[in-house]
Amino acid sequence: MPHTMARMGDVLAGFHAAWEFESDSVLIRFERGIRTPKLFQALGERRIPIEAIEAVTLTPGKRGTVVLRAEPRAGADPLMEAAAGQLKDVCDPYRLVLPAERETLAEYYADELRAMLAPEDAGPAERYLVQPPETPLQFKAYDGKASFDGKSVAFRWFWTGASSAKWKAGDQTFAVADLCGVEWRSPEVFEGHLRLLRREAAAGGQPGAPDQDPAAVVFGLGYGPVHESLPFAAAVLGAVRSGGPAGLSEGAGAMAAAVVPGARRDPADIADRIRHLGDLHEAGLVTDEEFSVKKAELLAEL
Repeated sequence: MPHTMARMGDVLAGFHAAWEFESDSVLIRFERGIRTPKLFQALGERRIPIEAIEAVTLTPGKRGTVVLRAEPRAGADPLMEAAAGQLKDVCDPYRLVLPAERETLAEYYADELRAMLAPEDAGPAERYLVQPPETPLQFKAYDGKASFDGKSVAFRWFWTGASSAKWKAGDQTFAVADLCGVEWRSPEVFEGHLRLLRREAAAGGQPGAPDQDPAAVVFGLGYGPVHESLPFAAAVLGAVRSGGPAGLSEGAGAMAAAVVPGARRDPADIADRIRHLGDLHEAGLVTDEEFSVKKAELLAEL
């Protein structure tokens, strides 16, 4: 008989989160408050299947605390795969920080979890075991707005930040089926960005700089924050790995595609884009032909 928690439904509350132990998973509920990391608030709650956990540790923390951590299996969680080790400890959703006086209780639950884990040689997960964030999702980068509806990713460039290369390429839409992955570089480091990895470009060598790549948006101070851009990247990864739309059944996805009409652009926005295009043309960054073609495309969207 498989080992189960002594009391299913028990809750271990720590700072910023509480873990509810169930027979086959741990439900992590994150608090909401000004001191809670924004990533936790954005995630809300996450159900972590026991089979998605590789190891459990309990270590001393700072200032009279202990830290209970569940180490996720490689390939089990799209959020952690997208993060690729770039999250600060304070934003690690698999850490539960508790007062030191709860160490004995935390050790009890750590032992209970360890007894339920798969053998050490289980290896990476063959599929995502933790659900990706729900769509639709969107965020503002420095040079554009990124949105994901579960079926495709769209980049809409800002005339104040996008490079001339991106303006020449125009706004971009990428179907999930045409992607093979996502590259996320934290906005808290130099050259933070989110880049979509396309199947057709996978064999073409190293991609160009993110600020010149129409398949990437770049971050900056206040743009593409972790709590917005990381769940976005994880949702796209989840859809890519599953081979279909995120958060939609096959029938629902087909129905949505059939009934949702294309949105018409704001005329004021089109006018701003044409003015910026004219500035690029006057600066010699856009040829006469490119200017005429792009202007016609923009006018056609009115």
